[in-house]
Amino acid sequence: MKRKHLGASSLEVSALGLGHSMGFDDFSDQGLSEFKNLVSRALELGLNFFDSSDAYWNGLHEEWLCAALKGQHHQAIVTSKFGNITLADGSKATNASPAYAQACCEASLKRLGTDCIDLYYLHRVDPKTPIEDTVGAMSRLVEQGKVRYLGICEAGVDTLTRAHRVHPIAALQTEYSLWYRDTELEMIDVCRQLNIAFVGYSPLGRGLLTGGIQNFDDLASSDRRRIHPRFQGDNLAHNLALVARMKTIADRLGLTTAQLAIAWTVAQGDDIVAITGTQRIHYLKQSVAAAEVTLSAGDLQELESIFTAEARAGDRYPREMLPGLGI
Repeated sequence: MKRKHLGASSLEVSALGLGHSMGFDDFSDQGLSEFKNLVSRALELGLNFFDSSDAYWNGLHEEWLCAALKGQHHQAIVTSKFGNITLADGSKATNASPAYAQACCEASLKRLGTDCIDLYYLHRVDPKTPIEDTVGAMSRLVEQGKVRYLGICEAGVDTLTRAHRVHPIAALQTEYSLWYRDTELEMIDVCRQLNIAFVGYSPLGRGLLTGGIQNFDDLASSDRRRIHPRFQGDNLAHNLALVARMKTIADRLGLTTAQLAIAWTVAQGDDIVAITGTQRIHYLKQSVAAAEVTLSAGDLQELESIFTAEARAGDRYPREMLPGLGI
């Protein structure tokens, strides 16, 4: 698979990375066995970029990734994150204090079974802590040899620029897909000016672009997407109409809509990497094949004319979660 450099770092990663699957709920021994098979197959298919966080499965994703990469860790580039917290009542919070950064890194190192994390992100910007203090603490992790490079998720232009002044930021990770292209307005240009790679998560629009969701009831009662405005009522109907138009292009090219969405994301530049999450080898193979597809300029233009910012309906997160993004 094609490799891309992460900013000014020495990390060379696959154009497609493998993250966690939000809908996964089988935490049995069988689930672990299947996860190991998935990671092993990903390596065989040329993926070397594995995205984790202490927030994923309450830290279990890191433990399972450690188990899955046993004996193969040298083939992988592993990322993790800290600072995105779920409180006891299910509400979200942030903590990016220097002491917390140090403690979280130590805990992640143990769960990942390594003495150094390749890329360590601040998962969410904490309004209570100056970004200079947070990145200063993260830079000390680099000095200690516990982290190779630093990243930030969902940061705004000012925050990213200030962070980069304290210590070089290798990558910004933010949601990016045909359905959500707001980052094109300014963030990608800023990343390119600062030589920061752009890592786009949810290239399938949280599953919206797969064609597998046709109505609200297709989401399980426990599915967190039920609270996302883009999946509700008239918003969902409007967005699915966009996907239907997209499907005509996918059919013409012999692709699924999911593959077309991934191919579009990967095509956006040598400094843009897509992160996808699945638990099934079948979908993993489809995604890998999609990352190798070359879309014509006409195909790209047609897709982008369908998924304009004005065309989509509904925010990507509930209103109460939006203030913590892009700050």
